[in-house]
Amino acid sequence: MRLAREPVIVTGAGQGLGRAFAHAIARAGAHVIVADVRPDTAAAVATEIGSSGGSASAVVLDVTDEWAVARMAADVQRDYGPPLALVNNAAIFSTLTLKPFTEIGLDEWRQVIDVNLTGVFLCCRAVVPLMVERGYGKVVNVSSATVWTGRGGYLHYVASKAALIGLTRSLASEVGPRGVRVNAITPGSTETEVERATITRSARQAMAEQTALRSIQTPDDLADVVVFLCAPGSDFITGQTINVDGGFAFH
Repeated sequence: MRLAREPVIVTGAGQGLGRAFAHAIARAGAHVIVADVRPDTAAAVATEIGSSGGSASAVVLDVTDEWAVARMAADVQRDYGPPLALVNNAAIFSTLTLKPFTEIGLDEWRQVIDVNLTGVFLCCRAVVPLMVERGYGKVVNVSSATVWTGRGGYLHYVASKAALIGLTRSLASEVGPRGVRVNAITPGSTETEVERATITRSARQAMAEQTALRSIQTPDDLADVVVFLCAPGSDFITGQTINVDGGFAFH
């Protein structure tokens, strides 16, 4: 579970799950590239990690911007060396509201697909070739346990996260012979510092009661799984999707 002092890129790392992943990866020994579309939150997380004795730097990144993603990858390569791992966490979810699929506007559909799916494609296209050059690397795609339950009301979100599993499998097949491993995790509903008007505390507790563990999921329940998938101990695992939801959906 220890990581070399090499760069690990975490997108959407300014809050929520991404913030927890960044802290855990830094504790494991890597230099974390805290990438987020909001400069203030990216800088804050990088500062938090530094204050805790870890190593991190902040990067402002819109994962839907092809040229910004390419520039980020090149800058990381130049300043810190080839990336050890890429954690594709950036996504739109907390701002979405439950609605019938017939009420999802095309602009909203495209925005969710652009960030949650195309953004992952662009980051992989920019970063994975750098891993191929060194003959080693790890990609962790953050999908969602909603793909196993087919949760209604979030059709665009669930579709984007289901597509990530296909992307994970196909990319793993392509780059496995070059030493790059690609895996995904499917988190259950997780309580973070990010407020969501659609989920009250009582509703979250009710969801927890439907899991085998009867516990509310926190970011720490996921962070070590991400570290494991970035670490040497998972070197013979690729193309897989690990469900981490406390036993809500058995997969």
